Amino acid sequence: MIGDSGATELVAQSNAAEHLWMHFTRMSSYASKPVPTIERGEGAYIWDTNGRKYLDGLSGLFAVQAGHGRVELAEAAAAQARKLAFFPIWSYAHPTAIELADRLAAEAPGDLNKVFFSCGGGESVETAWKVAKQYFKLIGKPSKTKVISRAVAYHGTPHGALSITGVPGFRIPFEPLVPGGVRVPNTNFYRAPQEVAGDEKQFALWAANRVEEAVLQEGPDTVAAVFVEPVQNAGGCIPAPPGYFERLREICDTYELLLVSDEVICAYGRLGTMFGAQKYDYQPDIITSAKGLTSGYSPLGAAIISEAVFEPFGQGTTTFPHGYTFGGHPVSCAVALANLDLFEREDLLGNVLRQENAFRRTMEQLYDLPIVGDVRGDGYFYAVELVKDKATKQTLDAAEVERVLRGYVAGAVFENGLYCRTDDRGEPVVQVAPPLICGQAEFDEMEQILRHVLTEAWTKI
Repeated sequence: MIGDSGATELVAQSNAAEHLWMHFTRMSSYASKPVPTIERGEGAYIWDTNGRKYLDGLSGLFAVQAGHGRVELAEAAAAQARKLAFFPIWSYAHPTAIELADRLAAEAPGDLNKVFFSCGGGESVETAWKVAKQYFKLIGKPSKTKVISRAVAYHGTPHGALSITGVPGFRIPFEPLVPGGVRVPNTNFYRAPQEVAGDEKQFALWAANRVEEAVLQEGPDTVAAVFVEPVQNAGGCIPAPPGYFERLREICDTYELLLVSDEVICAYGRLGTMFGAQKYDYQPDIITSAKGLTSGYSPLGAAIISEAVFEPFGQGTTTFPHGYTFGGHPVSCAVALANLDLFEREDLLGNVLRQENAFRRTMEQLYDLPIVGDVRGDGYFYAVELVKDKATKQTLDAAEVERVLRGYVAGAVFENGLYCRTDDRGEPVVQVAPPLICGQAEFDEMEQILRHVLTEAWTKI
């Protein structure tokens, strides 16, 4: 006989499969098996509706910087909702949006002093492209509309952001997209071309110079911006080698391009600095952000724009005809302010900087497994690339990805108590990005679970 709680669980599982259309999900996968359902979290851990505990090795989705169950963030949301639950920032302001914009402007590098709030990352990217296009129209260069981005890079799902995204599988179902997206190689040194393999500095110049090559091919008078992540997410936590961003900034200055640092993942402590551009010492014209700004406790995004780019928008009758009903939502802004207070009080950025080398060393212990070809990343943002031949770096073929990565690893890590990400948008990888409160105990737990699962995965190749 099924008890009341069991019956309730069966109903919930049936309803999930019947009515909930989950994002980026093969819905057919749940035709004959239950949908994993997470009902609570505390610190670095989450629990499902069956009471099973898992280490949240992905911070929800690279967002829960402060960990789960932070009462002060919930209380900040409740207090603001009681005072002013909602008001738009369309020609009006409210105190939490003003305060948060001031705070972000103070934290952002250089003269990035204008904050345009959205509801999330894709909307921040969409905002940045529209700012760039209108900016060049306002200064008398209306043909500068195109955007250069990197291969396999993910920048969001709205049609404009998707046109910047370099993941073919995400783009093809929705084509034709917004014209103007141009792709260049990314900075995966593990997969560097033979002529620059083994020399990071040469590879950095080679990769950055492909941007200049694309600008010249398209015509400098047609290109508005270059969108790059400090550490590229899709393809597996791909950092840029030394010298890359320095050269990229030179190229942008030479051809009058806006450098947009897409930090939807890399901002707010993921790399140990408030913004990823600070970790890699480059000056963007625009930073796009979201996720960790509220530690995921409420939806909020922000595009942070330089004074120089904003200048023509502040003249005469000019308007930027763009916005979102819930952009800069007062409750979300209140949560963000409380979250940034928590960052300071608990020195979460300092924790990442103090622990990042230990995290790297712990993940690099997996190199002794024959299936592990590369371990890469920065801060609390790492990927393990899987191969079937270390000597040649031969990757898994499509059938092996389906059987091993999707068919085994994806489920096995979760069954063994770790929530993380398996990804094959580029080469097959497993990604880990724990909450910023984590330390050696959580690093060891992740490594041990991955070691167990990847050891077994090797037997299936």
